[in-house]
Amino acid sequence: MMKRLIPEIFCLIFLMVFCTSFTHKTQKILVFSKTLEYHHPSISKGIEAIRKLGMEHGFMADTTTDATLFTEKNLKQYNAIVFLSTTGDVLNDVQQEIFKKYIHNGGGFVGIHAATDTEYGWPWYNALIGAYFKNHPKQQEAQIVVKDSTFIATRHLPTVWKHFDEWYNFKSLQLDHAHILLTVDETSYTGGENGSFHPVSWYQSFEGGRVFYTALGHNDECYEDSLFLNHLLGGIQYAMNSKH
Repeated sequence: MMKRLIPEIFCLIFLMVFCTSFTHKTQKILVFSKTLEYHHPSISKGIEAIRKLGMEHGFMADTTTDATLFTEKNLKQYNAIVFLSTTGDVLNDVQQEIFKKYIHNGGGFVGIHAATDTEYGWPWYNALIGAYFKNHPKQQEAQIVVKDSTFIATRHLPTVWKHFDEWYNFKSLQLDHAHILLTVDETSYTGGENGSFHPVSWYQSFEGGRVFYTALGHNDECYEDSLFLNHLLGGIQYAMNSKH
């Protein structure tokens, strides 16, 4: 009797494994890097790094500079949209409304570095991302203070992280409802203008969506730095609402 059941048991196990793998939907992100003002040379390194993170951690990363892909039908396939050092007015009025609807429907958003140097004439975007870029001093090393060591994008970091980057000063901060992850200590470098409270990374729930921003990522070297890459990975996983 048992011998007769063995083939049926193996068939049942195979069907269960097959159905599970077939129904499991791989998470996807869209990395958008359109620039109308300054173009960061590190964008290509950023794209390469994000694709590698996806291969290593089970998500797919499509990349584009084409804003015409911001259609309802196309954006539905993505768990999160990443603005990788975008600059200028990158979306037209129709595309802006589609992006808003995407967020309202639960989509995720990740802003990297110059994503705050984007869409200055769009108040909704200011509220979404939390701040606008004002200016920056010369690139230099500074001390980052971890304000929340429990979040997925920061729990791997030292309490004080010495990091070389381009340190943005911000204007139009809208962070009342944001959770601050990292601040930069303005006494550790020259040219800071935000004072004793100078956030450089945060996350928030926003109008149905999940938002993560990091001001880091100006240089090629950032995308080879394991501390930064895990910081970015955690932000992407948060925005995708993945089971990490």
